[in-house]
Amino acid sequence: MKIKNSIGAALLLAAWALPSHAQIGEQRQNFAVGFNGGININSVSFSPTVRQKSLMGINGGLTARYISEKYFSMICGAQVELNFSQHGWSEFDEDHPELEYIRKMNYVEIPLLAHLAFGRDRGVQFFVHAGPQIGFFISDTRKKNDAWNNYTSTPEQHDKNVENKFDYGITGGAGLELRTKAGNFLVEGRYYYALSDFYKSTKKDYFSRSAHGTIVAKITYLFDLKK
Repeated sequence: MKIKNSIGAALLLAAWALPSHAQIGEQRQNFAVGFNGGININSVSFSPTVRQKSLMGINGGLTARYISEKYFSMICGAQVELNFSQHGWSEFDEDHPELEYIRKMNYVEIPLLAHLAFGRDRGVQFFVHAGPQIGFFISDTRKKNDAWNNYTSTPEQHDKNVENKFDYGITGGAGLELRTKAGNFLVEGRYYYALSDFYKSTKKDYFSRSAHGTIVAKITYLFDLKK
């Protein structure tokens, strides 16, 4: 009986909150599309550990955004992107600085982001993005210098192909948007944390963890299709 009362109270609260929200929120139907481009600063979380330094890659593609309402001073909406993105790692061992190995991994990625902004409709806005991201591995390139010829053994990760091509994780960041009559210009920084491993990670496998971690800096241009 207590459970039923709790559910009933929750439904009544929701029924009260929805019209109140509709009254306070200023409804918007702003749909914008455009393109984005930037750089990734990559590393990979390996277990066992692989010594490495940051690897730079490119990131760019298409962006679509829908603004649904302004709630007090907060502008609420959603954003989706379709990007080509380079991940991977660059190995560096202080004990053997002559050795070089670079793996660049190419993905098609789809971030699904909540968009929360503060500021004027025309002028500068501060915004926050957060949400899930999925990716699909399409290809990779490997660079290995001749110094490795002096070693009889090859590290496990060098000749190992990607085994899990579907990548997923969470991403979030913040930035500034300049809204003008000529369009909207965004500058943003994000961090992507992969929850998936690109190598198999069962008990019989060598790596128990092989996941991307990426700092993203990008610029986006959007133009309004519907205001």
